[in-house]
Amino acid sequence: MNIIIRLFDNDRFCFRPDTTWERENRDFFSPDFMRRIFFTPVIFARIGRAGKCIGRKFAGRYYDASNFGMLMYNGDILEENLPDSVAFASMTDRTSILPFPLYNPEVMTNENNGFRLSIDGKCVFSCMSAEVADKIGNAVCKASEIISLRTGDMVAVELDAPKEIISGGNSRICVDGSFCENEIFRFDIIR
Repeated sequence: MNIIIRLFDNDRFCFRPDTTWERENRDFFSPDFMRRIFFTPVIFARIGRAGKCIGRKFAGRYYDASNFGMLMYNGDILEENLPDSVAFASMTDRTSILPFPLYNPEVMTNENNGFRLSIDGKCVFSCMSAEVADKIGNAVCKASEIISLRTGDMVAVELDAPKEIISGGNSRICVDGSFCENEIFRFDIIR
């Protein structure tokens, strides 16, 4: 299974190993080498049908479920701004928060459904799903130009530029996300 990420504000993609996938709300114990952690909210979809060079008009036929989530990055590496820094900053286990259950893609088009990401109870990102739902179809189309999409792959789109979530000595931070007024993930980052 691939986790294919469309980076914020451009047509570039990166890939995360499946060992980065966290879907069960387990706490994240930050490794000693990760002094700074960055995050970005994402909308993602599970590929339900294999495809290559998918036309935009047909992209909706290739994913069967979607949801919102969050990615974490090793901030020390990410800020180096080297050509490969995004790839190296993305490799830490359990840093792709892509929760289950997934929603029918039509739920995303309802303009009354909103996503909210909070850190220690403070909202750091929110959006209405209808505003960003189309980004999945575009990402599926563009990603399929580069690689063959397989059943079970995840395609995620960053909704904001990575921002710092933790730095230095913070010992415990609570992260939670909700969609349609339902909690979709909640976990602590522990140093």
